[in-house]
Amino acid sequence: MDPKQFEELKENLWDFMKTEIYPNELRHIKEVKDIRSNGPSHWKQPQIMFELREKAKARGLWNLFLPVDSAQLAGRKGGGLTNLQYADCCEIMGTANHAEFAAEACNCASPDTGNMEVLARFGTEEQKKQWLEPLLDAKIRSCYAMTEPAVASSDATNIRTMITRDGDHWVINGRKHWITGAGNIDCKIMILMGRTGPKDAATYRSQSQILVPMDTPGITLVRPMETFGDDDCPKGHMEILFEDVRVPLANMIWGEGRGFEIAQLRLGPGRIHHCMRMIGQAERALSHMCRRASSRQAFGQKLSEMGSVVQQIAECRAEIDQARLLVREAADRMDRLGNTDHYTRKLLSLVKAVVPSMTQRVVDRAMQIHGGVGGRE
Repeated sequence: MDPKQFEELKENLWDFMKTEIYPNELRHIKEVKDIRSNGPSHWKQPQIMFELREKAKARGLWNLFLPVDSAQLAGRKGGGLTNLQYADCCEIMGTANHAEFAAEACNCASPDTGNMEVLARFGTEEQKKQWLEPLLDAKIRSCYAMTEPAVASSDATNIRTMITRDGDHWVINGRKHWITGAGNIDCKIMILMGRTGPKDAATYRSQSQILVPMDTPGITLVRPMETFGDDDCPKGHMEILFEDVRVPLANMIWGEGRGFEIAQLRLGPGRIHHCMRMIGQAERALSHMCRRASSRQAFGQKLSEMGSVVQQIAECRAEIDQARLLVREAADRMDRLGNTDHYTRKLLSLVKAVVPSMTQRVVDRAMQIHGGVGGRE
């Protein structure tokens, strides 16, 4: 997208945040709380999300994540943005009180975005028709099953879930956990990564990715995984057991043994998206910190007049800007060299470590400056 059009798009997105997202944050929280207390309805979408999606569509803020080449392959209109341009949009969307609140309203939330790109790039026409089209219209949700409890997440070469051929079907056996989105009642399809090659197969040719409908017999949602007591409804992070799960041979994505290639192409952009949304969260925390420091008095002076508080605010400003530059460099290199470039891959790993630790420090400082109300919901 040319620079002038992109500036207009950002203005449109900022206006959407100010007129639709920020004013509805408390309503979103309340509806999620109500859903959480409703037992069997625990995993349904809040009503506000359906309303915001229609408004995002009307503004042309729909499927912004989909780059030009993937959009053409999908036969749809995407955002037409580079990785660098979409990174800036992710930061804007990330300034909502929940990092993916605005992203979900624009159909730009994970894990659907990564799954849609995979299907657009590598899916067959039948796979696109059955799963990609309803995902692009937000009629269904999806999940991505890669992480396993018995395997270190940083070493995907050790994935133990087995995908074995039996006649006209693939049979899946294994266990996955931290599968984001699998709890949602609208989640209808999963992309699963598992081992298809023999143990002596080439390391990066032993894994494959396959489409698994969520209602396939043999799938058991064992439990929602909680972080500090929060199960993140209505999406959830589920532990899932696969016992002789049978799917047609046609459900394999891009052919047997291509799992690592798909993962590399899928996870690189995702790291940019997550990191920039997190930077948006840090910016929101910093704005709250500055507002509190300017309005709160202690010992006869405003907090903003205390040297230690000013120092903390300055450190936040510097750390956020440093992290942003690092992520934008990674996004720019992806645009110019692709995410298989050696140094680009290093940058993507680096931002995954740098941005969360920066955000944690910024949020902690904001909580401290808010005093006793800093930990209030």
